[in-house]
Amino acid sequence: MATRPYTKGLHDLGKGCFAWLLPDGSWGWSNAGLIVDGEHTLLVDTLFDLKLTGEMLAGMRKAVPAAARIDMLVNTHANGDHTFGNQLVEGAQIIASRGTVADMHHMPPEKLAAMMRDWRNLGQAGAFMHEVMGSRFFFDDVRHVEPTRTFDESLTLQVGAKRVELVNVGPAHTRGDTLVYVPGDRMVFTGDIMFVGGHPAVWAGPVSNWVKACDRILAWEVETVVPGHGPISDKSAVLRLREYLAFVLAESRKRFDAGMSDVEATRDINFSAFRDWGDEERIYVNVNAAYKEFRDDRSDPDYMRMFDLMAGHYYAKKGSAGASA
Repeated sequence: MATRPYTKGLHDLGKGCFAWLLPDGSWGWSNAGLIVDGEHTLLVDTLFDLKLTGEMLAGMRKAVPAAARIDMLVNTHANGDHTFGNQLVEGAQIIASRGTVADMHHMPPEKLAAMMRDWRNLGQAGAFMHEVMGSRFFFDDVRHVEPTRTFDESLTLQVGAKRVELVNVGPAHTRGDTLVYVPGDRMVFTGDIMFVGGHPAVWAGPVSNWVKACDRILAWEVETVVPGHGPISDKSAVLRLREYLAFVLAESRKRFDAGMSDVEATRDINFSAFRDWGDEERIYVNVNAAYKEFRDDRSDPDYMRMFDLMAGHYYAKKGSAGASA
């Protein structure tokens, strides 16, 4: 496919499908989608705070008159950068997988807002979270708004004459990850099953389930892939992410069998093949997820431990970059 510009705002994908992009795709800078047929509309995800979501909705309404009223909103997963603007889509039916709803209870906006206010008391992890989230977004006015309709494995929706398939491929990135597939337009909005140009974060796992999610997309007749973070792409990006996940599994397994800890393994694996990808600190989360899979450990990760490890990597890299500048 022709390379599409990776610029902030609304991108017309043709056939009544649109993407709203927020470069650079790092922590909190996520994408959303809009599917329209006649006067019927479906919004794929909201953004991380009310200012960003309000700006997106205004931009959509200006370009697409039907977007003045959103009939349905699909939250692809529970992370705040895909749900915290829900309160601004008044009157819409909000749809998500049951796993997404369960995850939303773990980190409602009120809890994240309190953590960001208290970041100075959370050590290195708190400083990192404040830098990549708390200093860039505002959560104090966000209300917890849950989906009003849930599903387990799949759900078929109609947006006018358009058939839209919701497919739950979680747990992977989170407990419930939904692909929004528009087969008639050969298009899929992936939520955070796809990161393009950045390391993903395997919070829930298993990693192998995320590989299967990639295989699901690759089996479809898809020409346009709208990721949760990063530029619009096609199946080539799905293949590349699948390679990354398989690499993490294979390299982690060698070190797990050799008796290394997850931290030792992360520091020993050579990720140079992905040197151009952003958010490299997430390698600690991903190797930890692989280790949990090998142990058949279904528990939640130790989030503060993960953020502390990521913070150490982030600040060490930032310091060395500053020293060489």
